Amino acid sequence: MIKILVDSSADYQMEEIREKQLELIPLPVHLDGQEYIDGVNLERDEFYRLIAASKDFPTTSQPSPQEFLDIFKEVKREGDELICILLSSELSGTYGCAVLAKEMVDYEGIYLVDSKTATCAVKMLADYACHLRDEGVSAKEICTRLEELKTRVKVIAALDTLEYLSRGGRISRAAAAIGEMANIKPVITLTEEGRVGIVGKCLGVNKAINQLLKHLQEKPLKEEFPIYPIYSFGTANCSRMEERIEKEGFLLAERLQIGATIGTHIGPEAFGLVYVEA
Repeated sequence: MIKILVDSSADYQMEEIREKQLELIPLPVHLDGQEYIDGVNLERDEFYRLIAASKDFPTTSQPSPQEFLDIFKEVKREGDELICILLSSELSGTYGCAVLAKEMVDYEGIYLVDSKTATCAVKMLADYACHLRDEGVSAKEICTRLEELKTRVKVIAALDTLEYLSRGGRISRAAAAIGEMANIKPVITLTEEGRVGIVGKCLGVNKAINQLLKHLQEKPLKEEFPIYPIYSFGTANCSRMEERIEKEGFLLAERLQIGATIGTHIGPEAFGLVYVEA
């Protein structure tokens, strides 16, 4: 049997985890002395309300190798195969923990995929892996196809506020204050190396939407994959983006919400797109 594992940064709903028979490694979020696991003991909208009300900045922690090891040992004992599709190694030590656990269990039936991406883009990779698994494709071939696909999966998003980049130490408070006064909406993406990159600094939401549309139009898309609108908390900006994108003739899939692992750093009213280039 081929099993597929993701960490909670993939932003699946728990119902989807059960339906697709996925293994899940949680990435806890710590805030005000409490530990939360997205979708398990904290709903996403409530999480965004908590960080807005708190003076503390939430922190995330990577899983221990033991959490992977427990699952890996069970897979080995059952003689199954396991494909792990994990948050970019440039953003978290999660992938490194999985590598260490695989070395400890010494079993060739475990395959590790460094997604080089995050949030709903990881979900897209995992959905594809589930489709191939259900079609009877071998675990090794699934991983080969994932390695090719991950270079084509793109995520791009606009932030409504600079406050959370400032609170997380990504930019200075002075730069954030100036940006807020100028109504700057940074547009970010994940690079091929799996790092966060800024691709634009737009004056206002409409220009940010134009920037997202430009990226969508630059290269042909793989039509067999959906275009997902994504958002953090609050749907006003995302709705404006969807209306504009659809007017340009693009068919959008269901709207997906960004969870706590990435949402910690981008704040409310962020909006964007996940899609696959041809």
